[in-house]
Amino acid sequence: MRSAALARARVATPPQISFHDHHPSPADLRAEVLAGLSAIPKWLSPKFFYDQRGSRLFDAITELPEYYPTRTEIGILAKHGAEIAECLGPGQVLVELGSGSSIKIQTLLQALAPAVYLPVDISREHLLESAESLARRFPELRIQAVCADYSAPFRLPLEPDWGRPAAFFPGSSIGNFEPAAAVRLLKRVARVLGPGGRLLIGVDLLKGREVLEAAYNDREGVTAAFNLNLLARINRELGADFDLTAFDHRAWFNPVPDPAAPDGPGRVEMHLVSRRAQEVWVDGHCFAFAEGESIHTESSYKYDIGGFGRLAAEAGFATERVWTDAARRFSVQSLRVV
Repeated sequence: MRSAALARARVATPPQISFHDHHPSPADLRAEVLAGLSAIPKWLSPKFFYDQRGSRLFDAITELPEYYPTRTEIGILAKHGAEIAECLGPGQVLVELGSGSSIKIQTLLQALAPAVYLPVDISREHLLESAESLARRFPELRIQAVCADYSAPFRLPLEPDWGRPAAFFPGSSIGNFEPAAAVRLLKRVARVLGPGGRLLIGVDLLKGREVLEAAYNDREGVTAAFNLNLLARINRELGADFDLTAFDHRAWFNPVPDPAAPDGPGRVEMHLVSRRAQEVWVDGHCFAFAEGESIHTESSYKYDIGGFGRLAAEAGFATERVWTDAARRFSVQSLRVV
């Protein structure tokens, strides 16, 4: 209740911001956590990383020297902004999935100059802070901020007289979905955009193990703190008793995650590994951990350009343009609903 009241108070100014709260309920968190910890092997959804502290930690990760995706994507957007604007078309409604901080979208807003901007993010406080920052920088921009889990169906506040929406899905967040789930998500996006609609999407590319593993195992331990904060959130919101000192952050590259598809993409996996045999209580449920047993908290799939093109085609998109950095570490792709 307090967070909702705070949200209503904050969005009262600036006046061009409207706030739509579809934030997952505590029951959603409870159900998914209990299901994940009951599974073999154990898992937790990465969407729950992003409470207020988790969102701030992720912003810190994006500034680390080892973490190349954010600065590389921003560089591509800045270099090719005019071409991107030509592909998407000026003056349209722009929907951003997983908006996070406002750094990337500022470059795109300058190039596109849309009339209406709809940022969608699961972190309520982070979304509001970003929307307020953008409202100050772009006072003519109408902002419809939507707090929601975009991995599940939800309604966008679109008006018919706004015209056709375009979508921006940055950060290679599509890589956090198993390929089949990624196709389902992209199909939902295609239905929202309609035939001929455009999606601009960031896709991390396959590269050497050393570069990939360094990006998820930074020397300062920020990624480890981000991963462990998931347990801290479960302790706080579900009354659990995870001992954060009893788990280690580990991340590695798995080149062939699916034995049935040996030519498919590889993925970086993040885990929290139990340092000893222990029991953890979560909302009245006891979960036993063996020494060395892990909780799989995130997958980040890495694609080659052709492989992602085939996945997009399965979801009903045609690849129109692909922009990469000089080292071909990352790509920004323009897709069209066919």
